Amino acid sequence: MSWWGKLIGGAVGFSMGGPLGLLIGGILGHKFVDKPNNEALGENNELTQAAFFSATFSIMGHIAKADGRVSEDEIAMARQIMEHMHLDAEQKKAAVQLFNEGKKANFDLDGVLLQFKQVAHRRTTLLQMFLEIQLHAAYADGKMDSAEQAIINRIAGQLGFSARHVEQLSALVRSNLGLDGQGYYYGGADSGKSSGDLLKEAYEILGVPESATDAEVKKAYRRMMNQHHPDKLVSKGLPEEMIELATEKTQQIKAAYELIKKSRK
Repeated sequence: MSWWGKLIGGAVGFSMGGPLGLLIGGILGHKFVDKPNNEALGENNELTQAAFFSATFSIMGHIAKADGRVSEDEIAMARQIMEHMHLDAEQKKAAVQLFNEGKKANFDLDGVLLQFKQVAHRRTTLLQMFLEIQLHAAYADGKMDSAEQAIINRIAGQLGFSARHVEQLSALVRSNLGLDGQGYYYGGADSGKSSGDLLKEAYEILGVPESATDAEVKKAYRRMMNQHHPDKLVSKGLPEEMIELATEKTQQIKAAYELIKKSRK
Protein backbone atom coordinates (compact mmCIF):
# COMPACT_ATOMS: atom_id res chain seq x y z
CA MET A 1 0.00 0.00 0.00
CA SER A 2 2.86 2.37 -0.71
CA TRP A 3 0.67 4.79 -2.66
CA TRP A 4 -1.80 5.01 0.22
CA GLY A 5 0.87 5.39 2.86
CA LYS A 6 2.51 8.25 0.99
CA LEU A 7 -0.78 10.07 0.58
CA ILE A 8 -1.73 9.65 4.23
CA GLY A 9 1.74 10.71 5.36
CA GLY A 10 1.69 13.79 3.18
CA ALA A 11 4.97 12.80 1.53
CA VAL A 12 3.42 13.09 -1.88
CA GLY A 13 5.82 15.36 -3.67
CA PHE A 14 3.53 15.98 -6.61
CA SER A 15 1.23 18.53 -8.15
CA MET A 16 -2.28 17.37 -8.84
CA GLY A 17 -4.94 19.97 -9.38
CA GLY A 18 -8.20 19.67 -11.25
CA PRO A 19 -11.16 17.55 -10.09
CA LEU A 20 -9.05 14.57 -8.99
CA GLY A 21 -6.81 16.81 -6.93
CA LEU A 22 -9.87 18.32 -5.27
CA LEU A 23 -11.31 14.88 -4.50
CA ILE A 24 -8.10 13.49 -3.03
CA GLY A 25 -7.19 16.71 -1.24
CA GLY A 26 -10.64 17.12 0.27
CA ILE A 27 -10.61 13.63 1.72
CA LEU A 28 -7.02 13.46 2.93
CA GLY A 29 -6.76 17.05 4.02
CA HIS A 30 -3.81 17.87 1.75
CA LYS A 31 -3.67 20.92 -0.46
CA PHE A 32 -2.80 20.28 -4.08
CA VAL A 33 -1.73 22.97 -6.51
CA ASP A 34 -4.06 24.00 -9.31
CA LYS A 35 -1.86 23.20 -12.31
CA PRO A 36 -1.19 19.46 -12.59
CA ASN A 37 1.54 18.05 -14.77
CA ASN A 38 -0.43 15.07 -16.06
CA GLU A 39 2.42 13.88 -18.27
CA ALA A 40 4.59 13.48 -15.19
CA LEU A 41 1.72 11.93 -13.24
CA GLY A 42 1.31 9.28 -15.91
CA GLU A 43 4.88 8.17 -15.26
CA ASN A 44 4.34 7.81 -11.51
CA ASN A 45 2.68 4.50 -10.69
CA GLU A 46 1.77 5.44 -7.13
CA LEU A 47 -0.04 8.56 -8.29
CA THR A 48 -1.80 6.61 -11.02
CA GLN A 49 -3.01 4.19 -8.33
CA ALA A 50 -4.29 7.09 -6.22
CA ALA A 51 -6.10 8.53 -9.24
CA PHE A 52 -7.62 5.13 -10.09
CA PHE A 53 -8.88 4.69 -6.52
CA SER A 54 -10.39 8.18 -6.40
CA ALA A 55 -12.01 8.06 -9.83
CA THR A 56 -13.35 4.54 -9.24
CA PHE A 57 -15.34 5.22 -6.09
CA SER A 58 -16.49 8.73 -6.95
CA ILE A 59 -17.87 7.65 -10.33
CA MET A 60 -19.45 4.58 -8.74
CA GLY A 61 -21.38 6.99 -6.53
CA HIS A 62 -22.36 9.06 -9.55
CA ILE A 63 -23.74 5.99 -11.34
CA ALA A 64 -25.62 4.87 -8.23
CA LYS A 65 -27.36 8.26 -8.07
CA ALA A 66 -28.15 8.32 -11.81
CA ASP A 67 -31.79 7.30 -11.43
CA GLY A 68 -32.40 9.76 -8.61
CA ARG A 69 -31.88 7.48 -5.62
CA VAL A 70 -29.21 5.12 -4.35
CA SER A 71 -30.62 1.62 -3.78
CA GLU A 72 -29.57 -0.83 -1.08
CA ASP A 73 -28.20 -3.10 -3.82
CA GLU A 74 -25.96 -0.31 -5.11
CA ILE A 75 -24.66 0.41 -1.62
CA ALA A 76 -24.08 -3.31 -1.09
CA MET A 77 -22.17 -3.52 -4.37
CA ALA A 78 -19.83 -0.72 -3.31
CA ARG A 79 -19.28 -2.37 0.07
CA GLN A 80 -18.58 -5.75 -1.51
CA ILE A 81 -15.98 -4.27 -3.84
CA MET A 82 -14.36 -2.65 -0.80
CA GLU A 83 -14.35 -6.05 0.91
CA HIS A 84 -12.81 -7.66 -2.17
CA MET A 85 -10.07 -5.05 -1.97
CA HIS A 86 -9.48 -5.79 1.73
CA LEU A 87 -9.43 -2.08 2.51
CA ASP A 88 -8.48 -1.06 6.01
CA ALA A 89 -10.67 1.29 8.08
CA GLU A 90 -9.06 4.47 6.77
CA GLN A 91 -9.29 3.36 3.14
CA LYS A 92 -12.95 2.35 3.54
CA LYS A 93 -13.71 5.74 5.03
CA ALA A 94 -12.02 7.44 2.08
CA ALA A 95 -13.87 5.20 -0.42
CA VAL A 96 -17.23 6.05 1.20
CA GLN A 97 -16.42 9.77 1.10
CA LEU A 98 -15.50 9.51 -2.57
CA PHE A 99 -18.73 7.60 -3.27
CA ASN A 100 -20.70 10.37 -1.58
CA GLU A 101 -18.86 13.07 -3.55
CA GLY A 102 -19.91 11.34 -6.76
CA LYS A 103 -23.55 11.50 -5.69
CA LYS A 104 -23.54 15.29 -5.54
CA ALA A 105 -25.40 17.21 -8.25
CA ASN A 106 -22.32 19.27 -9.13
CA PHE A 107 -20.00 16.27 -9.57
CA ASP A 108 -17.72 16.91 -12.55
CA LEU A 109 -17.95 13.54 -14.33
CA ASP A 110 -16.36 14.68 -17.58
CA GLY A 111 -13.58 16.52 -15.76
CA VAL A 112 -12.72 13.51 -13.61
CA LEU A 113 -12.74 11.20 -16.64
CA LEU A 114 -10.58 13.52 -18.71
CA GLN A 115 -7.99 13.92 -15.99
CA PHE A 116 -8.01 10.21 -15.12
CA LYS A 117 -7.38 9.33 -18.77
CA GLN A 118 -4.47 11.78 -18.85
CA VAL A 119 -3.01 10.36 -15.65
CA ALA A 120 -3.50 6.78 -16.89
CA HIS A 121 -1.25 7.77 -19.79
CA ARG A 122 -2.93 5.72 -22.55
CA ARG A 123 -2.76 2.47 -20.57
CA THR A 124 -5.71 0.82 -22.32
CA THR A 125 -5.82 -2.28 -20.13
CA LEU A 126 -6.01 -0.09 -17.01
CA LEU A 127 -8.79 2.03 -18.49
CA GLN A 128 -10.65 -1.14 -19.46
CA MET A 129 -10.50 -2.48 -15.90
CA PHE A 130 -11.85 0.84 -14.67
CA LEU A 131 -14.78 0.61 -17.10
CA GLU A 132 -15.53 -2.96 -16.01
CA ILE A 133 -15.79 -1.88 -12.37
CA GLN A 134 -18.22 0.88 -13.37
CA LEU A 135 -20.29 -1.68 -15.27
CA HIS A 136 -20.54 -3.69 -12.07
CA ALA A 137 -21.89 -0.57 -10.37
CA ALA A 138 -24.43 -0.04 -13.16
CA TYR A 139 -25.69 -3.64 -12.88
CA ALA A 140 -25.77 -3.59 -9.06
CA ASP A 141 -29.56 -3.88 -8.83
CA GLY A 142 -29.80 -6.52 -11.54
CA LYS A 143 -30.40 -4.27 -14.51
CA MET A 144 -28.99 -1.20 -16.19
CA ASP A 145 -31.56 1.58 -16.63
CA SER A 146 -31.41 4.28 -19.29
CA ALA A 147 -29.79 6.88 -17.02
CA GLU A 148 -27.04 4.46 -16.01
CA GLN A 149 -26.56 3.40 -19.63
CA ALA A 150 -26.11 7.04 -20.63
CA ILE A 151 -23.36 7.47 -18.04
CA ILE A 152 -21.64 4.24 -19.09
CA ASN A 153 -21.72 5.48 -22.69
CA ARG A 154 -20.15 8.78 -21.61
CA ILE A 155 -17.44 6.96 -19.69
CA ALA A 156 -16.71 4.67 -22.63
CA GLY A 157 -16.64 7.58 -25.06
CA GLN A 158 -14.25 9.61 -22.90
CA LEU A 159 -11.93 6.64 -22.45
CA GLY A 160 -11.98 5.71 -26.14
CA PHE A 161 -13.95 2.45 -26.12
CA SER A 162 -16.37 1.50 -28.91
CA ALA A 163 -19.96 0.37 -28.37
CA ARG A 164 -18.94 -3.16 -29.42
CA HIS A 165 -16.15 -3.21 -26.85
CA VAL A 166 -18.57 -2.03 -24.16
CA GLU A 167 -21.00 -4.83 -25.02
CA GLN A 168 -18.20 -7.41 -24.75
CA LEU A 169 -17.21 -6.09 -21.34
CA SER A 170 -20.87 -6.01 -20.35
CA ALA A 171 -21.13 -9.70 -21.19
CA LEU A 172 -18.10 -10.39 -19.00
CA VAL A 173 -19.64 -8.42 -16.14
CA ARG A 174 -23.10 -9.97 -16.49
CA SER A 175 -21.48 -13.40 -16.38
CA ASN A 176 -19.61 -12.40 -13.23
CA LEU A 177 -22.84 -11.42 -11.45
CA GLY A 178 -24.94 -14.01 -9.60
CA LEU A 179 -28.57 -13.53 -8.59
CA ASP A 180 -29.74 -14.37 -5.08
CA GLY A 181 -32.73 -13.31 -3.03
CA GLN A 182 -31.29 -9.87 -2.44
CA GLY A 183 -30.19 -9.06 -5.99
CA TYR A 184 -26.84 -9.00 -7.74
CA TYR A 185 -23.54 -9.10 -5.98
CA TYR A 186 -19.88 -8.94 -6.89
CA GLY A 187 -18.05 -12.24 -7.14
CA GLY A 188 -20.38 -14.40 -9.19
CA ALA A 189 -22.49 -17.47 -8.44
CA ASP A 190 -24.46 -20.22 -10.15
CA SER A 191 -27.07 -18.54 -12.31
CA GLY A 192 -29.29 -21.47 -13.22
CA LYS A 193 -28.79 -20.81 -16.93
CA SER A 194 -29.11 -23.52 -19.53
CA SER A 195 -25.99 -25.02 -21.14
CA GLY A 196 -26.92 -23.27 -24.39
CA ASP A 197 -27.16 -19.88 -22.70
CA LEU A 198 -23.85 -20.42 -20.92
CA LEU A 199 -22.14 -21.32 -24.19
CA LYS A 200 -23.58 -18.25 -25.91
CA GLU A 201 -22.35 -16.14 -23.01
CA ALA A 202 -18.89 -17.69 -23.26
CA TYR A 203 -18.59 -16.55 -26.88
CA GLU A 204 -19.77 -13.06 -25.84
CA ILE A 205 -17.12 -12.93 -23.13
CA LEU A 206 -14.35 -13.69 -25.62
CA GLY A 207 -15.93 -11.32 -28.16
CA VAL A 208 -16.13 -13.82 -31.00
CA PRO A 209 -19.10 -15.32 -32.89
CA GLU A 210 -19.97 -19.00 -32.62
CA SER A 211 -18.81 -19.33 -36.22
CA ALA A 212 -15.24 -18.33 -35.28
CA THR A 213 -12.50 -20.83 -36.06
CA ASP A 214 -10.58 -22.58 -33.30
CA ALA A 215 -7.60 -20.35 -34.07
CA GLU A 216 -9.74 -17.18 -33.78
CA VAL A 217 -11.19 -18.34 -30.46
CA LYS A 218 -7.72 -19.09 -29.10
CA LYS A 219 -6.42 -15.71 -30.24
CA ALA A 220 -9.32 -13.91 -28.55
CA TYR A 221 -8.75 -15.90 -25.35
CA ARG A 222 -5.06 -15.01 -25.24
CA ARG A 223 -5.83 -11.36 -25.88
CA MET A 224 -8.39 -11.24 -23.07
CA MET A 225 -6.05 -13.02 -20.65
CA ASN A 226 -3.29 -10.57 -21.49
CA GLN A 227 -5.60 -7.61 -20.91
CA HIS A 228 -6.62 -8.89 -17.48
CA HIS A 229 -3.31 -10.25 -16.22
CA PRO A 230 -3.14 -9.03 -12.59
CA ASP A 231 0.61 -8.38 -12.50
CA LYS A 232 0.51 -6.40 -15.72
CA LEU A 233 -2.44 -4.33 -14.51
CA VAL A 234 -0.70 -3.49 -11.23
CA SER A 235 2.45 -2.52 -13.12
CA LYS A 236 0.35 -0.13 -15.19
CA GLY A 237 -1.25 1.55 -12.17
CA LEU A 238 -3.99 -0.70 -10.80
CA PRO A 239 -4.00 -0.35 -6.98
CA GLU A 240 -2.53 -3.46 -5.38
CA GLU A 241 -5.75 -3.85 -3.41
CA MET A 242 -7.66 -4.56 -6.64
CA ILE A 243 -5.51 -7.50 -7.74
CA GLU A 244 -8.14 -9.99 -6.53
CA LEU A 245 -10.71 -8.41 -8.87
CA ALA A 246 -8.36 -8.88 -11.82
CA THR A 247 -7.63 -12.47 -10.79
CA GLU A 248 -11.34 -13.28 -10.79
CA LYS A 249 -11.62 -11.92 -14.32
CA THR A 250 -8.86 -14.19 -15.61
CA GLN A 251 -10.54 -17.21 -13.98
CA GLN A 252 -13.81 -16.29 -15.64
CA ILE A 253 -12.21 -15.85 -19.07
CA LYS A 254 -10.43 -19.19 -18.72
CA ALA A 255 -13.72 -20.89 -17.77
CA ALA A 256 -15.41 -19.42 -20.86
CA TYR A 257 -12.60 -20.68 -23.09
CA GLU A 258 -12.68 -24.15 -21.55
CA LEU A 259 -16.45 -24.34 -22.07
CA ILE A 260 -16.09 -23.45 -25.75
CA LYS A 261 -13.30 -25.99 -26.23
CA LYS A 262 -15.36 -28.70 -24.54
CA SER A 263 -18.38 -27.92 -26.75
CA ARG A 264 -16.25 -28.28 -29.90
CA LYS A 265 -14.85 -31.72 -29.13
